Parts: sequence; C-alpha cells; structure tokens
Amino acid sequence: MYIDSHCHINFPELNKKIDQVLGNMKDNNISHALCVSVTLDKIDEILNLTEKYSNIYASVGVHPDYEDIEEPDIDTLFNYSREKKIVAIGETGLDYFRLKGDLTWQRDRFRTHIRAAIKSKLPLIIHTRNAQEDTISIMKEEGAHSTTGVMHCFTESYEMAKQAIDLGFYISFSGIITFKNAENLRETVKKIPIENILIETDSPYLAPVPNRGKLNEPANVRYVAEKIAELKGISIEEVAEITTNNFFKLFSKCKVL
Repeated sequence: MYIDSHCHINFPELNKKIDQVLGNMKDNNISHALCVSVTLDKIDEILNLTEKYSNIYASVGVHPDYEDIEEPDIDTLFNYSREKKIVAIGETGLDYFRLKGDLTWQRDRFRTHIRAAIKSKLPLIIHTRNAQEDTISIMKEEGAHSTTGVMHCFTESYEMAKQAIDLGFYISFSGIITFKNAENLRETVKKIPIENILIETDSPYLAPVPNRGKLNEPANVRYVAEKIAELKGISIEEVAEITTNNFFKLFSKCKVL
C-alpha cells in the first residue's frame, strides 16, 4: 500500500469527482491521503471530506503564497488542531520564487505556524522555494526541532535536506522527480536515507511521468514510489512499506485502516 502524504483534493478540479478520485486510489493501492490546507476559509470544506471518508486526513494552515487573506494566529491554528482528523499544521513556510519585495509578513506567518505546531504537538508541513537560508534559520530560531515535520514537494539542495533531517524532519518527494530536467533532484533522492522519505502528489498539480501535463490525483503517487525504487535500487514493495511506516510515525494521529 502507498500513502499520498500531501494533496489538495478539496480543490474544485478533484472535489467535483471525488468518488472517482477515491476509487482510483483504491484501484492503485493508495490507502490514505492527507488533504493539506492552504487558506483558513476552506478548512471546513476539507473537514467535511475527512468526516465523510475514513482514509482522508487534514492539516490546518495558510500557504506563504497568499498575502491579502485572513491571517492565522497561534490560537486559531491551535483550536483547529484539536479536531480529530487534523493531523498537522501547515502548509507553511517561505516562497521567494513567486513573490518579491518585503516579505517580512511571510516570515512572521511562518513563525506563527511553528509556534502553533509546538503548542499543539503536531508536525509541520513546510513549503520552501528559493528560501533555503531563511527557512532553516527560522526553524532553528523558533525551535522547530522540538516538534517535527516534513519539507514537502522538496526541490532544493541536498545540503538543505540534510539540515532539515538533522532537525528531525522528513523529506517528501513529488512527481517532479520523474521530470526530465530534475537530474539534480534525483541525485538528492539517492543520497537521502529511505527512512527519512515520504511520497506525495501535491495534486491537482505536478502529475508525474507518464501522466505529465494531465490533472494529477493521489492515485499517481505510485509513480513517485516507482522512481524512488529505481533510483535507490530497491524493490517497490520496500519503498511502499517504509514510506507508509514513515507517514504513520510522523502523522501519529492517523489511524491504520
């Protein structure tokens, strides 16, 4: 069995055909999916999915790409964290690729999420892009090592991955590792111990080869697992077993079905 550790199945493209999405998961041996929050105004929509489907879990957080929206505070995130099927805080982090200028607000928001994770004793889901130094610095300053979490859809350097692992974090890879131009990222996959790896789709985005360019969905996470098995020279069964165990270690509120 596989687990999609990061997807957005509440987004309209997937939510409008949710029964088909879940059926495809079952057909491809995907046992669970973690539906990740990007704005607070959609959290009830995500929770409705988790209530309806036993194998869907949720996080609560506000993505660093969104500036002019409801800003989360520690208490709001903490209060949501007590919901039965919210298993993580995030996604949060820094993105210096899409946004420019004074991004102090982004760094402040990241700190808020880290503090909420520590208070709630839930893991963090971190988005980082072109912000390696600041991401690691803030994690250290805020004591992120006292909680745990994952660097999701990782595309940065091996050196950053190693720093995150040293802080107790997992590294999650998406369909990007199947892309032709991702050779450096594939080298990073080879170097990171399988015991520190999760797999994800980040659907509806980033469909892996052989479905690149199409709408992505959790069923496609098996292609990520297959590429990791190829890169590491181990069986697909071993990748499935270890990454699934890693998921339940990290997101300990999730239940094995």
